[in-house]
Amino acid sequence: MIVLKKKEDIELIRKAAQLLGQTLAEVGRHIRPGVTTQFLDQIGDQYIRDHGAIPLCKGYEGFPSALCISVNDVVVHGIPGQLFIKEGDNVSLDCVIELDGYVADSAFTFAVGEISPEMERLLRVTKECLYLGLEKCKAGNRVGDIGHAVQSHAEKNGYGVVRELCGHGVGFKMHESPNVPNYGTPGTGALLKEGMVIAVEPMITMGSKNVKFSKTDGWTCRTKDGKPAAHFEHTVAIGAKGPEILTTFDYIEKILKH
Repeated sequence: MIVLKKKEDIELIRKAAQLLGQTLAEVGRHIRPGVTTQFLDQIGDQYIRDHGAIPLCKGYEGFPSALCISVNDVVVHGIPGQLFIKEGDNVSLDCVIELDGYVADSAFTFAVGEISPEMERLLRVTKECLYLGLEKCKAGNRVGDIGHAVQSHAEKNGYGVVRELCGHGVGFKMHESPNVPNYGTPGTGALLKEGMVIAVEPMITMGSKNVKFSKTDGWTCRTKDGKPAAHFEHTVAIGAKGPEILTTFDYIEKILKH
């Protein structure tokens, strides 16, 4: 069942979403060669709790960490550990927080130092996919319009679009209806109505769209061909005239300029 949010709810989700943007920026500030993904997770966990919020990923169906930290060929759900980050990597931070009972979800893929032109292009196009998908987030459109916008831009650029994972409703819980795939046919799928809040999150691969899940931890999702992937995500409210993006990359972009 799709639960519509009132204006007051959306303002409180926005509050959580702003804190989430600050959290990703704070963790992003520490991404550099030689640090471990576990170190980054500890920074994020502490920052979230220090600001009165709860990291919802931690303990979710047994997931052990506050953030999903996915490096290079890991698409999503990377478990932080003793992996040392190195120059040229790409590092995706994906996090869900709850503040005063309201939930926001966001992800950003960071470049570590000098990355290859191919990796740079992948990150740029994936972010473009996100914003093209968000443009379709207005009342009267359908979920398939979002997926089609993401898919057509990714595939036009020669990239794969992951099928096994998708965006979703969010706001009162981490995962709500409807599912929001990153592929689809215009005019199909759930109708977008004013008051819906969803997470749009393109997961785009440099090579094949095929992925595999770790048999060891059950979470880590990698590209089958070992090529890099990128992931960007915003929480957005469906408006009558267009999208109301509740999460923000502004804090991240400030730290990237320094």
